[in-house]
This record gives sequence, C-alpha cells and structure tokens, in this order.
Amino acid sequence: MNKRLISYLIVLVGIPAVIALGFTVFAEVKYIYVALAVAALSLAPFLIRFEKKDHSVTYLLLIAVFTALSVIGRLAFSAVQAFKPVTAVVVIAAMYFGPEAGFLVGSLSALLSNFYFGQGPWTVFQMAAWGLVGFLAGLLAEKLKQSLVLLSVYGALSGMAYSLMLDVWHAMYADGLFSWGRYVTAVTTSVWFTVMYAISNVVFLLLLARPIGKKLDRIKTKYGI
Repeated sequence: MNKRLISYLIVLVGIPAVIALGFTVFAEVKYIYVALAVAALSLAPFLIRFEKKDHSVTYLLLIAVFTALSVIGRLAFSAVQAFKPVTAVVVIAAMYFGPEAGFLVGSLSALLSNFYFGQGPWTVFQMAAWGLVGFLAGLLAEKLKQSLVLLSVYGALSGMAYSLMLDVWHAMYADGLFSWGRYVTAVTTSVWFTVMYAISNVVFLLLLARPIGKKLDRIKTKYGI
C-alpha cells in the first residue's frame, strides 16, 4: 500500500470514523478527546508524504505561516459574522502544497482559532469541514490555478459544504443524536450564514489567490520545493 493511498484513507475514512465513534463512546468531555485525535490524524497524512530534503525547513515554515494567517484572518474578521478568509487561505495552501497540507492547515486553523472563539463539540466538525475543503482543493489544484471561474465556483461550494457539515452538529446539539428533522431545520435557519460565507470565500479567493500564488511559485522555484 503506497503512501498516498494510506494518507487518503486516513483523511476520508479514518477521521470521519473517529468523529462518529468518538461522539458515541466518550462521555461529557468527549469532544476534547475527539478533537485531539482528529488533530493527530491530520498530521499523519502530512508526515507520511513529507520527505526530508534540504528545503524541508522552508516547507514546514510556509505551512506554519499559512496556518497562522488563517487563524489571524479569522480573528481579524471576528466582528463580521459569516465573512471570514479562512477557507480562502486553506484553499490557497492546498493548491500550492498539496491535499495533505491543505487538510492540515484547515484542521489546525479551526482548533487553534477556537482557543479564542471557544472550544466545544463544534470544533471537531469545523476541523473536519475546513480540512476536507483543503484536501479536495489540493486534489483539484491544477484546475483551480488555471481558472478563476472554477476557483470561484469551488469557493462558493466550499462555503455551502462547510455550513452543511456544521449543521450536522446543530442537529445533534439537543441530545447527541442525529435527527433529519432537526437537520432540515438547521439548514433552513442558517441559509443567510451559508450564502454570506459562500460569497466571502469567492471574494477572498479572487483577491488573494493570484497575488499570493505568484509569490509562492517564486519561492517554490527558488528553494526547489
């Protein structure tokens, strides 16, 4: 079994399984253990695919910088509900550093920024949502780089997907059990948030993707990343 397949299985099967099992096994503080497990598993695909070369320090530094930018961006726009640059930063990181890096930046952005916004069961869903958005962006990287239209569509769909995943948590909030009725209600009542977040993703991607991408291309060429 090659490294890529293992890393994909961890992201697409392992992490969802941990979240599902965690919320049915652990007690009152279950979200703490689940969040830590998801954080550890987020690192695993990145470390599996990581190859130690001369540029390794620069590469790791860039991943850390993108994670920090994502967290700072979320804090900077904390007063503006549903208008955040997190997804845009995660997508750009994924486009230039791969799906594993995208998942890692997305997952850690949620975990670290929630030390300010507040940790809770919702943290795990945010980690998974932003992580998967980054992972898929990494898989579609070449196509997203070539077309601003496709990038905008992906940004809008990412906002919708993020909101729909968070609504799973809202549907489970009352008793920890999923209910389709509560889920439909959550989706319906959060339409404004979904639309605004989708729009914000498109705006930030159109503003940031090309300028940052050009700089990253130069850095990658200079350091052989």
